Formats: sequence, structure tokens, C-alpha cells
Amino acid sequence: MGKANKTAMRDYMSMVKFGHTLFAMPFALTGFFLGVMNTEEPLSWKLLVLVVLCMVFARNAAMGFNRYIDRDIDSKNPRTFKREIPAGIVKARSALVFVVLNSLLFIACTWFINPISFYLSPIALLVVLGYSLTKKFTSLCHFVLGIGLALAPIGSYLAVTGTFDLLPVFYSLLVLFWVSGFDMLYALQDEDFDKSMNLRSIVVLLGKKGALRLSGAVHLLSAGFVLGIGILAGFGIFYWIGSIIFAGLLAYQHMIVKPDDLSRVNLAFFTTNGIASVVFAVFNITDILLR
Repeated sequence: MGKANKTAMRDYMSMVKFGHTLFAMPFALTGFFLGVMNTEEPLSWKLLVLVVLCMVFARNAAMGFNRYIDRDIDSKNPRTFKREIPAGIVKARSALVFVVLNSLLFIACTWFINPISFYLSPIALLVVLGYSLTKKFTSLCHFVLGIGLALAPIGSYLAVTGTFDLLPVFYSLLVLFWVSGFDMLYALQDEDFDKSMNLRSIVVLLGKKGALRLSGAVHLLSAGFVLGIGILAGFGIFYWIGSIIFAGLLAYQHMIVKPDDLSRVNLAFFTTNGIASVVFAVFNITDILLR
């Protein structure tokens, strides 16, 4: 790969914040191994690779579309005007081609998984791409983002088993409320800008204090599903160790982010949630494999 191609690849990966795949990927892997546990089929490395690729392509498409749709808004926001499209590093048309390519690759991967994954793939894309439009008309946009990432555990479980089940739905609800809660924290930074642009969010609707309270409430719901999963599945000590750490990191976010002090929002959003998802998944998957 030539230097120009490497630079272009780096620009596109920066545009979609590729490292943030860390948020949902651990839950996709958890759903995968949960599916393996509930089927008599041996672990398929080929299927595992396909699930990982689906996650990567779907997220690339979603983030690329978000950057494309929000390019004009981003150019006006002091926090985002240096993003790749407003800064001219990636052309808008090229970003759209990137979205289409990743969407097609996602659908192609589902074709090789099983029929139900393939048939449902357009719906999954509709959800993850549609999130980018929601901030223009609903304050519930955070929950739409949560639904998008919540597809990870149930989708990977479906890839293995070809069937729906209650337990992966619980995992998806855990992810839904976890993501919605931390996205509200992240949106605290843009309250004034969003108001000036007539954009919607829980922060715009309820103010910083109200958004923090609601974020805490939905994180409590997420922790509740962590508890429910452990009881429903009868998981062992490793699951509960991971769960305690996960719940502790949720609480930590609300200790360091205050209405009048947003200096540690990025620490709460990126670092804390990245660690939380990885730790929870590692301990959960360990428990599954030892059963």
C-alpha cells in the first residue's frame, strides 16, 4: 500500500473514530459466545470473523453517514469544525461513497452468515444510519443511538443460532440504556450550540441538571439489566466481578461530570465507557467459556 493510500485510510478511520468500535464490539462478541453456548454446533472461526466484519462495516457506514449529514453543522461548531469533512481532509462525496461501500460490504457479510441475518440487514442499516437524522426533530435521539448499538449482541447471537431468545434481548436493553445515558453526558458540551441551531437533545429539553438526572436514571436501568442477566442465566463469579466493575464505572461517570464542570466529559465518554465494555465482556465471556 502506497503512502497516499495509507494516509487516505488513516483519514477515513479518523473520520469514523474507528477506535470507538470498542464500545459495541465487546457486546457483539459476548452475544456471539452466548450463541455458541446455546447451540450444539462447534465454534466457527469463519463465522466469528464475519460477525466482526459486520460490526466494523455497519459502524463505518453509520459514522460516515453521520459525518456526511452533519458536515454543515460541524463546520459551525467550535468543537467539531476541524473534523475531516469540514476541514477538507475528506471530500463530502468521497465520504458518501465510503458509506455506500461499507453498507454493501455489511449486507454481503450477512449473506454468508444465514438467511435471517441477510433479510434483516437492511433494517439494521436503516436504524444505524437513521440516527444521524434524529437530532433535527426529536430529543430522544440518544435512545435511537442506543438502539443502533443495542443491535450488536442480539445480532451476533442471531448469527450463531438463527433464532431469537430472551437473554440476548436483555443484553440489548443493557446496551440501549448504557449508550443512551453516556450520550446524554457527551451532549452536555453542545447545549448552547444546539439551541442556536434549533437541534434537539435531552440537554436542550431538560437543561444540564435535568439531563444528568435522566442519564443517571437510565444508567440505573442498565445496571438493573446487568443484574437480571446474571440471575436469568445463572452466571458465576467471573460474570459478577465484571458486573461490579461495569456498574462502578457507570457510577464513576456521574461523579466526575457536573453541570458546572464539563472538563472531564471526554474522560467519562471515551475512556471510562471503553474500559467498562471491554472489562464486562472479558469477564462475561470467560464465565460463558467455563460453563
